Parts: sequence; structure tokens; C-alpha cells
Amino acid sequence: MFSTSSIIENLSQEEGLEYKKLCRLLKLSKKTDKAKLDIALRALEDLEIINKNKDNEYFNVKESNHLVAKIRCSSKGYCFAVRENNNEDIYIKENLLNYAWNGDKVLVRIIKEGVRRRSPEGVVDCILERTNQILLAKVEIIKDEVYGIPIDDRILSKIKLPKKDEKYKYIFENKNIVKIEIDLFPIGQQEGIGHVIKELKLNDNEKLDTDFVLSKSNIYKIDNFQNPKLTFGNQHQRLDLSTKNSYMFKNWNDKNSPILPIFQIDKYKNNTYKLWLHTNTIAERLDLSNKKSIQMFFDRFESFPLLDKWQNYLSDEICIAAKFNTNEINDAISLCIEINSENEIINWSFHLTKVKCSFLVENQHIEALLSRKSNARITSRILKPIKDYVEDLDKIIEISKEFRRKQLLNGKIELPKSNTNIESLKELIVHNPGDFSKEYFEPLNKNDIQTYLSPLLYEGNSIWYNHSKNYGLNNASYISQKLDYINVAEIIKNSELIDSKIELNENGSLSFKELVQLCSDDNKKRILHKILINVVKDNEVTLISKDHSINESEKIISPWTLPSFDFTNLINQYNIYNMIINGKTNKNNDGSSINIMEKDSWNEFNWTLYNSSTLKNLDLIFNKLIIDKINEYKNKVRQFKSNMINIKKVRKAEKYIGNKYSGLIMTVQSYGFFVEIPELYVEGLVHVSTLSNDWYEYRSRQNLLIGRKSKKSYKIGDVIDIKIIKVDILKYQIDLELA
Repeated sequence: MFSTSSIIENLSQEEGLEYKKLCRLLKLSKKTDKAKLDIALRALEDLEIINKNKDNEYFNVKESNHLVAKIRCSSKGYCFAVRENNNEDIYIKENLLNYAWNGDKVLVRIIKEGVRRRSPEGVVDCILERTNQILLAKVEIIKDEVYGIPIDDRILSKIKLPKKDEKYKYIFENKNIVKIEIDLFPIGQQEGIGHVIKELKLNDNEKLDTDFVLSKSNIYKIDNFQNPKLTFGNQHQRLDLSTKNSYMFKNWNDKNSPILPIFQIDKYKNNTYKLWLHTNTIAERLDLSNKKSIQMFFDRFESFPLLDKWQNYLSDEICIAAKFNTNEINDAISLCIEINSENEIINWSFHLTKVKCSFLVENQHIEALLSRKSNARITSRILKPIKDYVEDLDKIIEISKEFRRKQLLNGKIELPKSNTNIESLKELIVHNPGDFSKEYFEPLNKNDIQTYLSPLLYEGNSIWYNHSKNYGLNNASYISQKLDYINVAEIIKNSELIDSKIELNENGSLSFKELVQLCSDDNKKRILHKILINVVKDNEVTLISKDHSINESEKIISPWTLPSFDFTNLINQYNIYNMIINGKTNKNNDGSSINIMEKDSWNEFNWTLYNSSTLKNLDLIFNKLIIDKINEYKNKVRQFKSNMINIKKVRKAEKYIGNKYSGLIMTVQSYGFFVEIPELYVEGLVHVSTLSNDWYEYRSRQNLLIGRKSKKSYKIGDVIDIKIIKVDILKYQIDLELA
């Protein structure tokens, strides 16, 4: 089904589009669908968002007074239209939402400019795209009518259901929520209409948790799907490295987890090395040269772990074809990094290769490698069978450590993730070396070998950004948000966490790195890490074009090294493959050929790299529409993973209701304080209403609650005795009280 957004996206501002062609692009053939399109087109014309030229062709209006935004609502009913590029949010009163829901993409018109610190106010004129097609709700009877009441209190509408759905009426003891498919969204005086497609009885039924959290995150569980047609890779230009030893560092255990790259190390004279990074060649196995092929990915742009397996964005057929199996020769797209005796990168080149994975390195191996003395004989039961590989593995680990050290010197920071000792979470808590959406790194950890991949992949992704930038190619990248400073007010609020004297710079700021170093106590450091993690926003994928103005302080990577993980890696790898296969070469003055895949080759580059056909294919992928859809999906996956961890913590706490524990106050708010129970790795709320022995005031400057009579205070870092009194599965909430 088409959306208003898809209509606008298919129309340009310069060229008109006739009605029949628009129907073909939207894949509309039924009369009922075309009738709905006619209504949408008339409405968009009335709003002066689109228009028709003299040839009766539709086009987008250039000087529209509408702004594209996304609706964000709070549980208290405050709604804002959030714009891109850090533009000011627009406040929307509830009666001016026109039934837009939290997360919807809309066109907003400003009706009152902002003054002083007040946001501008606006009205939603058009809903471009709905974020919810499936709604989680409680079935209730209101005036003899059956309704679904959304469990998300940021959605301000109820949905009318058929009489037969009365049987799903919500019973508190069963926690029987339902999944509702929307048949008609509310509009004007017309109520929203839907029907129940599934009932989820969540009480004491952990098997339904995945389905529940997926639905709440607006992600569909996909079992069977199509990918673009599988093609054969190029076999004429491949460098055969299959006789060399290559190694995979792996901690994921599920059979269908993303395919990790393999590494090869070659030693040369003067203590120089070549580190080879071999990635699974997925981009050359798919036909991504037409719009239809790319649209197959629009409902899944990333692979992510469920509790029993991964939900992949690629088909099993592609993953099996591209997988690196031990002692089997397979094709790869490879990066050769030349490193000097100081482990500094001095050269690089990209290649199509044939490789073979010699050995699968697991946690037990890296723990044994790191714990043994450097000059000791290899007597370990674990290392003895692989003694021929130990020298290579030692060097790869050494390079990884050195790369990370230099990355930290260049301004990046490390923050450990919170402890989550819950067995059922499995792959959700294993480090993902291909996810660079965070502004910080997870520290290297011998208990998770995949943390040692991240410094290597980060450099590989940085190299491709530098290479493509110098050739003026578009790519999909992460740009560091330069959040190296924390607000001084936050430091003052939590100053009791800091053991040393604080010295601020001339701007009254303190870097994250300096702040962490000033905190010595383990409990306080854990709290500080959480504060910093909450301060740092996630990075989004950005389209980098040749016109992008380069800021030397920006740290940019273009991920391509884990193409089975997400679409961003895939299209950047496709970029590399196209450059190798379709990039036009030239000759030096001495008649030798210029290798455009080698470092510094751009210094002699003065010709057109691609023909018009190749450029057209790349423009299909590297455009703002695709990047926006990638970010939308990534936000959903991020929400799913966070909520999956939260619901499992609540399930764990549910088993210990009534038990007493020693807890650590992590956050203080006006309505209470959040306490972590280290013994269970869960966190819950002590609500201020349960502090019945006194009247407590919140002092925001000191960030504490204090009793009026007793002067008893509760602040961050305090260790207190509490007990678990209640849990709420639907809200992922744990309620505590003082013991």
C-alpha cells in the first residue's frame, strides 16, 4: 500500500509526472487503490504541496510553507514535531495533531513563531507516513462498544473493534494484550477502526516476549523473504591467497549470526607487516542495479538477534553462499593494510581475492594468549594444538591494541556496557564489532573476543572513507558528533562522584575522558559511566557526497567490513566492488598503469572514473531517501534490543518479589530515585510516595531528595537496603521500596 510520503518521493520539483506513470511507480492496479490515490492527490493539491502543469503532470511545489518532521509525544501529552539537522522542534497542541501519532512522519505548518525560550507552535496538515500498522492494545468495553486502548500512552487515540473481538477483553491477571491491525486510521470525526490479529497472554509466559517487544518496536518478524537475484562473482581478477593462513575471531554462537571477516598477517623485512582484512563478498553476489531490487530491502535494513536465532536482512541462500567455512576456499573483497615497525599504517590497497579460513579463534584462545607470559614455551592445553598459529594471532592482537590506543589518543572514548548477567539474552549482549552508531567504544575484553575486532574494522572503515573521499565518491557514513564535553551543570550535580579537584577549561567544560579519570571508586565509576552513556546520543548514517565540506576535526567512517550485518555495510562494499570492476584506469607518464585501489593514487587522478550507466546505478542507492529509511529502521532495532534486555530484567526481578537486597542509587528525580541491585543486575524505582516517614523535597541543584523534618537525604551513590514489591511487564518497570 502506498503512503503520502511515497507519492511526494516519486514527484520531482523540476519534471512533471503523468498519472499513469505514478500509478505504475506506486504499483497500483486496483480501482479501489486508484480511488484512494485520487483523494490523496486532491488533498495534496489543496494544501499546495503538489501541483499540475499544463500537460496535466504532477510535480512538487518548490516554495511550500510546510516542513517535514516526525512527531514525538511524551506520556504526559506534550507533542513536538522534530526536524532534521538539529533544527528547532515545533510544539504541537493535541487538538492540532490531526490524529498524528508518536513516530509519524508529517508535514507541519508553523502558525506561531517562537519567542525567547519558547518553541514555535505549529499544526499538522498532512501525515506522510504512519509508523504503526500494528498496534498493541488492551481490549475494553466503552458504552457497549469494543475498543482497543493502546498500551503506549504516547498514542492518543482509541481504535474501534468488531463486536466479536469482545472475547479478548483485558484481564489484569492474564496480562492479555492484543495485536491490532489498523483498517482505517482516525480522521476528522471518523474513529480509527481495526481488528485483533493475535492475543498475547504475557503472564508467566516468556515465550511471547520476543513477539511482544517486536510488535512494540513496530518490527515485523520475517521468516521467508526474497532478496535480489543471486549472481556469480567475478572470477577473472581475483588474487589467490587461499594458501595463506587466515583467522576468524568469533563469539556469536547462533548458526545464522552475521558472517564475520577473517584476517591474515604477512611479515616482511625491517619488521613491516601486511594485515589483510578479508570480507564476505555479498555486494557482487546481488544485482543492486535497479530500483525494484533495492526496494526488496525496505522492510529490513539490518540483522539483529532474537532470543533463539538472528533475524537477518539477507536470505539464507546469500548467507550460505558467502560464508567463510573453515578450510574451504571462498571469494572475498579484501583490504591490504601495510604497517611499519611502529604499527603505523603506511599504505593500503583493495582487491578481489580467493581466501581460506584456517582457524576459528574463540574466547578460550584469546584468554590463553593474553594470560601467558610473552617468552614462555607453549604448554597450554588450549594453545598447544594451534602452536603454528600463535605468532600470527599474537601480532593481530598487538595491532588491535595499538589501533585502539591511537583511536583513544585521537579523542574517542571507551565506556563499558552495564552488566547484564541474564543467560536468556545470549547474542544480545555479545559485542557487535560492526555497529559504530555509538559515539564511544566498548573496552577490549578477553571474555568477548569480538571486542578485539572493533579497532581493526574501525580502521578499515576509516580507510575506505578516506579513499572514496579523495575520489569524490558518495558513501554512507557515520560522522562523529564531537560530543567530547559534558555540561558543567551536570558535573556539579554529580560532583560527589568525583574524588579529585575539578579543573575546568576556559569554556567551563570538562572532557568525558578527563571526567572518567577523576573517578576512582568502582561504584561511583559505574554510575558515571551510565550518566555519560545517557548523555551521548547515537550517531545516524549520513550521506556523504563529494560536495560535503570537510572539517578536519570530524572523525568519519564508511562501514563496509560486515556486509551481512546491515545495508549500510552492503552498499559501501558495493561501492568498492564497482570501483574495482568499473572504475576507469589510466597510465603514468612512464607508461605504467595507475592502481586506483591503492593509497595516494588519487594524486594522479584527472579523468572521469565512471560511465553514465554506473553513475546512475550508484545514484539509486546513495540518496537521501534510502539513508532516511536506513535510520528509521535502525532506530526501531535499537529500541527492540534495549526493550528486550529490559523485559528480561523485569522477568528476572519478578521471581524475587518480596526479597530484600542492598542497592546503589543511580539516578535521583523529583518523583523518586532509581536503584540498581548489583546482585541481580536489575534496576528499579523507589517512588517518593513510598517514603511515608517524611515529606521529601527534590533539590535539583544538589540532585537529591531531602526530608523536611528528618533532613534524611537520598543522593546518587548512596548504598541502601530495598526490596522488590511489584513489576510491570508491559512498561518494563520494577517497583522497589525501602527495606
